[in-house]
Parts: sequence; C-alpha cells; structure tokens
Amino acid sequence: MLLAIDIGNSTTSIGLFDQLKELRFLASLDTDSKKTADQISVDLMNLFTLYHYSVSDVTGAIFCSVVPPMNFMMEKALARLLGKPPMMVGPGVRTGLNIRMEIHSQLGADIVADAVSALAKYPVPAVVIDMGTATTIGLISADRTYQGGLLLPGVRISLDALSDHAAQLPDISLQHPKSLIGKNTEDCMRSGIVYGTAAMIDGIVQRIEEQLGQPVTVVATGGNAPVIVRYCKTDIIYDKYLLMEGLWQIYQKNKQGGGEV
Repeated sequence: MLLAIDIGNSTTSIGLFDQLKELRFLASLDTDSKKTADQISVDLMNLFTLYHYSVSDVTGAIFCSVVPPMNFMMEKALARLLGKPPMMVGPGVRTGLNIRMEIHSQLGADIVADAVSALAKYPVPAVVIDMGTATTIGLISADRTYQGGLLLPGVRISLDALSDHAAQLPDISLQHPKSLIGKNTEDCMRSGIVYGTAAMIDGIVQRIEEQLGQPVTVVATGGNAPVIVRYCKTDIIYDKYLLMEGLWQIYQKNKQGGGEV
C-alpha cells in the first residue's frame, strides 16, 4: 500500500492507496511546522488506528510540501515508521511533465502533482485550479506542457483580510450565500467572496480561452472548491482526489524494481 501526503500551508492531507489505486482513506490534519518527528509519527499511527489499517501494510510513501520547515521532520517520521525513506516531490523526481517556467524550482510541488494527475485523467488543453490557502490556476497546453499560471489569495485569506482591516466587519465562516444580494453584513460578505471569486474564475478562464483560441477543460480541486465551483458559469469538473492521484502517478514513475505499491 502507498501512503501519500500533501503538506499544505493550513492543512496536511494523508491518503492511503491500495494495490489497485483505490483510496482507502483520506484524512486531514492541521499543519504545524513546530511538530517533531515523534509527534508526526504519533499522528500518523493514530490515523491508521482510526481507519483500521496497519502501518506494516505500507510498502512505500511519497509526500509533497509547500512548507519547507516541515520537510525534514516528515521525512524522518516516515523513515522511522516504514523503515525506509519516503519519496519527496522535488528536483530529480520524474513527473513526465514538461514545465515552461523560467525557474522550475519555483513551481510548487502540489501544483506539479495536480498537473500530473490532470494530464492522466482529462483532455488538454486544461486549466487546473487548486483552491486552498492560495488559489492557484495553471495552464496545460495541447502539447502537454505546463505553460504557467496565476497565483491569487485564497478565499479564506480574503475573508480574513476583510475582518482584520475593517473594524466593523466580523469574522465569518465560508458558507453558501443565501442570495446574490445580501441583506445583512455577514450575508453581504459571503455573497461578495463567493460570487466574486466565481466571477473572477469565469473571467480568467474566458481570457485564457481567448488567448489560446480554443476551449479548455477546467478542473478544480482543494478545500474551498466545492463552495465556489457551483456558482461559476464555466463548466468546471470538481475532482476532490486530483492531488492525491497525482502523487500516486509520480510514485509509479519513480519507484524502483517495478514491484507492487
């Protein structure tokens, strides 16, 4: 079985794949860069207990990270639990993805995993949108090359910025708005952030299609995507497991010996 981990700025996602690429569980923990390798090991062991699986069944592990201070401790924790070092998405790891960025190392490992998965599952050209702490939008062209993208504040960051910088605006949760036109402060904030983000995505996709001169497949993932996508006018495929399946794909391209997961 393959243990796949995505260390994001706000949350860390942990998935367990069986030999048939079936995701047996997908869990989420708060990202805490102060945790030691022992604490991370305990968290992982508790998750296996919670979902009734054994760490001894894991034959390989891969992780991607956008939180560099976590990398060493995660690698140490996984090596201690599994008896061998994990694979980390980064320089030197084969992805099969052509990247047309000025500095390849600046492309987040999570974006790489999203793109690898999208290439394996959907027609190109494709626009891949990941709505997490930040909202990332990437373009994969018809020749299967990652051309670049856009990086925007995430939905939660935008809401927090409103509350932090406007004295009379409260902290609110991200929920579906009651209507387009809000009737109180909280409803106005929700309508603004949800419909505003949806309209922004529609506009960006439209501009990308105009630049390419052809339609694109649009795929969205990330924790905030389920709320936003339903309010977009663009036809968008929501894929909850896009990044995890990208990690699975990358592991297959790099594992030694061609054995089972």
